[in-house]
Amino acid sequence: MVAKVANFADHNPAIADMERILKAQKASYNQHRMPSAEERISLIKRLKPALIRHQDALVDAVNKDFGNRCATETRFVEIASLVETIKYNTKNLTKWMRPERRSLPVNLRPAKAKVVYQPLGVVGIIVPWNYPYFLALDPMIAAMAAGNRVMIKMSEFTPNAAEAMKAMLAEVYSEDQVAVITGEADVGIAFSKLPFDHLLFTGSTAVGKHVMAAAAENLTPVTLELGGKSPALIHESFPLKDAAERMSWGKCINAGQTCVAPDYTLVHRSKLDEFTAAFNEVVSTWYPSKRNNDDYTAVINERQLNRLKGYLKDAEEKGARIVPLNPANEDFEGSGKLPITLVFDTTEDMLIEQNEIFGPLLIVKPYDNLEEAMQYINDRPRPLALYYFDYDKDRADYVLNHTHSGGACVNDTLSHVAAEDIPFGGVGPSGMGHYHGKEGFLTFTKAKGVFYKGKVNATKLLFPPWNRRIHKMVLKLALKPD
Repeated sequence: MVAKVANFADHNPAIADMERILKAQKASYNQHRMPSAEERISLIKRLKPALIRHQDALVDAVNKDFGNRCATETRFVEIASLVETIKYNTKNLTKWMRPERRSLPVNLRPAKAKVVYQPLGVVGIIVPWNYPYFLALDPMIAAMAAGNRVMIKMSEFTPNAAEAMKAMLAEVYSEDQVAVITGEADVGIAFSKLPFDHLLFTGSTAVGKHVMAAAAENLTPVTLELGGKSPALIHESFPLKDAAERMSWGKCINAGQTCVAPDYTLVHRSKLDEFTAAFNEVVSTWYPSKRNNDDYTAVINERQLNRLKGYLKDAEEKGARIVPLNPANEDFEGSGKLPITLVFDTTEDMLIEQNEIFGPLLIVKPYDNLEEAMQYINDRPRPLALYYFDYDKDRADYVLNHTHSGGACVNDTLSHVAAEDIPFGGVGPSGMGHYHGKEGFLTFTKAKGVFYKGKVNATKLLFPPWNRRIHKMVLKLALKPD
């Protein structure tokens, strides 16, 4: 049975329909609890031709939501990445599904033990607005690889993308296999309160706390992909042209509206001017103009734009130095865009330091030695990603071993998210749990331990009454000092 969500389901048809779909998916799962590898692979493979067939509609829809979303970015980062995810999962799924033999202690023999990987049932996925396709379908693929049904709640900030994806998925999946839910914030709140068998949320830390609290009412396990302030640390020996190019890639794509975008960068004090010049040169080469440049993505909506402008105004009023990278000296008013902007001399009382930026602003902070820079990172909440630039492998390993983050790149930004064979997820305030690759399969699977005993039952030697000679002998052996 699916419990009613609060008391307003009867007053909101969308919420009542959502409950109906969950009930149908649970019933469908109960009729076929362990789909074969062939069945799962077939389901996942249906998605690739649908993505290719609908790619223009998907690109156009998200472009409308953003006002301007670079079409090439959408094709590369969302659609092409999903094709790779499909290939990787279908290639490896049969191997992941195989039961694993496990060992047993002497006192339990003769017997056998193994781990069986069983689907959970129905997985709920709550999607943010910044990458609506990738952050919906990548976890969906993992959940389907694990043999589950899936319900996807799209963001109310990307209604066009939501409808485009709903239409695409409806062509290839029945509603009791995959369902896309649209609607405003009240629908999203109700969605988080449904009794899923697992719930994955991608979004802000603040909202993640509410989602986790709602899921706790049903003891629904959660995976939280949050964010925070991901640092980049550039060693003083690293070529700043290389650093500027690789940092710009991470900050410019989607206009910095990426949960793993560099939020602040630590640059050796002696290199600040050189870094600024190199970063400006790269950005100005890539985007000599921005206002009417389709390659440069807009901020998603007026609310987010005003938030970012508020960070800049607050920082400047409190003494920060603001350096917009605007080679064409354009006026961005009314465009929905902000130039890539470097922010220097920030302090902890500034909003830009207190909150995840999630936009085309980058804090630049000086440091004097590596230990000081690492201490600065470790004194703050654990980030979703950490980026370290250094061609010295031993030093890079030292930094990685002495800092905490959900994931990391050495000499690059963002790319670890696209590496399907490594897990992706946060730690502490930046999230819990992970998916991608085998870890995604395991997240949406119950690893069930199974113990098999045959006709011979050696355990009967240990049956009561206690303190027989055999008990004393077994305990003597078991508790023998080394």
